[in-house]
Amino acid sequence: MDAVTKIQAIQANIERVIKGKSQVIELAVASLLARGHLLIEDVPGVGKTTLAHSLARSLDCSFRRIQFTSDLLPSDILGVSIFHQQKQLFEFRHGPIFAHIVLADEINRTTPKTQSSLLEAMNDAQVSVDSQTYPLPQPFMVIATQNPMEYHGTFPLPESQLDRFLMRIRIGYPDAANEKNILDRQWLPHPAEELEPIVTLDEVRELQNGVEKVRLDDSLMDYLLTIVAATRQSPLLALGVSTRGAMALHKATKALALVRGREYCLPDDIKYLAPAVLSHRVILNMSSAGTVGSAERRSEDAERIIQDIVESVQVPL
Repeated sequence: MDAVTKIQAIQANIERVIKGKSQVIELAVASLLARGHLLIEDVPGVGKTTLAHSLARSLDCSFRRIQFTSDLLPSDILGVSIFHQQKQLFEFRHGPIFAHIVLADEINRTTPKTQSSLLEAMNDAQVSVDSQTYPLPQPFMVIATQNPMEYHGTFPLPESQLDRFLMRIRIGYPDAANEKNILDRQWLPHPAEELEPIVTLDEVRELQNGVEKVRLDDSLMDYLLTIVAATRQSPLLALGVSTRGAMALHKATKALALVRGREYCLPDDIKYLAPAVLSHRVILNMSSAGTVGSAERRSEDAERIIQDIVESVQVPL
């Protein structure tokens, strides 16, 4: 199979479980190919965990789920060194972070200290414990889910943690027809358990390498950077997009073009991705009109502001 066929096969496999959410699946696959991490923010019960599980099942890779709770410790994620009596030395026991795809379920239900234990893994694909550094398997992807901040027992993710996620997306409720289909299948084995791997790890790496070959013209690069610069000048934002954010949009744009079967990027790719890639990297100016409210409302406001900025920037001819 060529790259486009493989990508379409992955999407079709996931769509067997996640009904009527082709755009969400497209973004999840693009995050994987861009070597990025994905944050899924939504209310409970709309399929956040199922989406992560279905993506992992579509790949011939290792998958671990970590249920984040208030008493979870960094060592529960990274691993711990244990003294071996016979060998008279310490041996490192790998934690669940040592997997190709890691589901950080309800990541905002654990403390900031435990949240920060993921920073090195997500940024450098390695873990440091007791002055030793251990590489993580490749490809490596963290898919985190979180509930709205107003839910009891949640801790907001710090800006440095949010910045490690390539995209933040929502799933939303299914339409009536797809929800009926879900209810009809609820007594059967979970659909995600029935999925078979579509591609091997080597094929995933090839697809990721293929993203680097996608062309993004200088005019589109300037367009992308103009959008980023506009976020830094907007009176509605106290903090604009960083250089890391610009790099993230650059990678995501190339990945989306490949997912859509092209070897070149279009302005529409940048416009489509900007809210998902940039909105969680900015801080709203709380004195601005319309930005005061719940955490969920502020997320929506950030997306709206990014979308308005994108619409205000002239598209290159």
